[in-house]
This record gives sequence, C-alpha cells and structure tokens, in this order.
Amino acid sequence: MDPQDLLSRARRLAASAHPGRRRLLGIAGPPGAGKSTLAAHLVAELDGEAVLVPMDGFHLAGAELRRLGRTGRKGAPDTFDAAGYAALLARLRSPEPDSAVYAPAFDRRLEEPVAGSIPVAPHIPLVVTEGNYLLLDSAPWAPVRALLDEVWYVDLGTPERVRRLVDRHARFGRPRDDAERFVRTSDEANARTVAAGRDRADLVVTFAPGEAPPARGD
Repeated sequence: MDPQDLLSRARRLAASAHPGRRRLLGIAGPPGAGKSTLAAHLVAELDGEAVLVPMDGFHLAGAELRRLGRTGRKGAPDTFDAAGYAALLARLRSPEPDSAVYAPAFDRRLEEPVAGSIPVAPHIPLVVTEGNYLLLDSAPWAPVRALLDEVWYVDLGTPERVRRLVDRHARFGRPRDDAERFVRTSDEANARTVAAGRDRADLVVTFAPGEAPPARGD
C-alpha cells in the first residue's frame, strides 16, 4: 500500500479537527505486523500536527503481573489497564485549552510502563495511537473502538511477522530458543485474538514482506 496515500488520509483526518475536538487515529494489528513503525512514520511526516500515544504504556507493571500470576502471558488482553487506556483516549478527544495531557510510554529496556512520558499539547489536532487490542469487542476493551475516529488494521504474512518477532525478542535479550517458544505460545495466541477484529477496521493496510516497515515495538 502506498505510504503517501496513508499519509494523505491521516493529514485529512488531522485537518478535520476543531477546537475542543481532537481527532484520534488508531493503528491495530497483530504483534510484529509493523504498526508501531507505521504510526511513528505518520507522526514524523505530519511534523508537529500529531503525537504518538502507544497502547503499550498501559501494560501492567511487572510486580502486578507477578501478583496476578500472569507474567508468562505478558501481552495478553488481561495484562493491560484497558479501562485506564480508554479513560486517557476520552481525555485526549476533548482537550482543555491551556492544559497538556500526559500519557505513559513503555520502556522496552526496562520492560516496564513509565508514567507521564508523552506530553500532548492542547493545540495538537491528531493523536495516533497503536496497539494490539483497539478492535477487541469484549470487556473491558469494547469502549476503545468508539473513542477512535478511524482504526487501520496492519496485516503482514505470518512467516515474516513471526520471524520479525523472534528477532525482536532476541534483540532485547531473550535467548533465541526462549524467544521462539514465547512467540509460538504467547504472541501467536494474542495474534489470533487480534485477527478476530480485522473486519471492524476502517482500512486494512496490507504489506508484502518486501515493503512492510520493519517491526519496532509492536
């Protein structure tokens, strides 16, 4: 898919914002599809007209995952603060004239969310948010879709996506055999959950292996 067409569509969405009503663009898709790279590219090209607010800032902290017994399932729908994410999106939709909104980020080196990392100034017309579960229609994720003006679903063939995921986990310190096991048992289970929402997207962005953006953190 032509990146310029995607950029033009995002620019039109930003241009439709007005005082008191910011536009929100969601980029969804399975782990490793390239959604975070696409989102970052759009924000960079919009040059001050958009801010990137990833869903991953709402990962539960490692200590809480251990308390809940969910450490081995990190990245599954119930390992995020979905209600907190929806509440932030609601705040971002209706900016207050003189008040920035601060969003959390996720530090992959620490493998922890970091609060107050991303300032969204009130004059910014577009927020781009990306994550796996933007199109999930079960509680507590169901309210998210209605808070987004558009959601694009990024699709990439499974073999290429899995290869990228394994490489990414290894790059961030997992032994390769452990990375392969985690992708097979955790990431791919999450990918099947994500794929169920594909038909609820406004646009499906399909990349061939040679043209897909390299996966970063998605």
